[in-house]
Amino acid sequence: MLIELKNIHKTYDNGQPLHVLKGIDLEIEKGEFVSIMGASGSGKSTLLNILGILDNYDEGEYHLAGHLIKNLSERESATYRNQMIGFVFQSFNLIGFKTAVENVELPLFYQGMNRHRRRELAMGYLEKMGLTDWAGHYPNEMSGGQKQRVAIARALITHPEIILADEPTGALDSKTSVEVMELLTKLNREDGVTIIVVTHESGVANCADKIVHIKDGLIERVEDNSQHHSSMFGTTTIMK
Repeated sequence: MLIELKNIHKTYDNGQPLHVLKGIDLEIEKGEFVSIMGASGSGKSTLLNILGILDNYDEGEYHLAGHLIKNLSERESATYRNQMIGFVFQSFNLIGFKTAVENVELPLFYQGMNRHRRRELAMGYLEKMGLTDWAGHYPNEMSGGQKQRVAIARALITHPEIILADEPTGALDSKTSVEVMELLTKLNREDGVTIIVVTHESGVANCADKIVHIKDGLIERVEDNSQHHSSMFGTTTIMK
């Protein structure tokens, strides 16, 4: 099992305790495409942050590829993230003063790879995303869809086993949303990347094999969607 969560609890204490996750049990196998759906405040982003080792949990156990992820040092957390996880965010999280190719090669810079090899690999991923001509452009010169594709290229460059996408279509129009979800689906089907998407949009969620519905910090139900996951490209459109 790639990801195993047992009885995960998380409380934030900003003057007043807020019990966000109230006992989450979840298993995700290697190569699955899973969407986590829920209303704002349901705990889905907190769950994603715990999966991405960006946040700790208070109680329970999180096993990632057989390793217990608990009370890790910042260095240990960073090592797991760099080796296993790629992130895609709604707000793209690109660095404004760096070009597309510089943004994509950033994770390799942190890994200590030499400049020539970094550039070569980054250009390869931009080409995969159809963005070769935009390599020298800055984020403010690109459309939302182009920025999200740059972000996906950056997430992929370290060959992560898992891509965590937090509302990846939230800032995009419907046509571009479909393109981004098609891209993620292709990565899952062809390259076997495990993809976990947090969304509140049913059109996005329907691309997944499995839909985890979360409500008030608990998993309400898990829906097997493997028979219907292509519907977004056919009958279903994303509602903005």
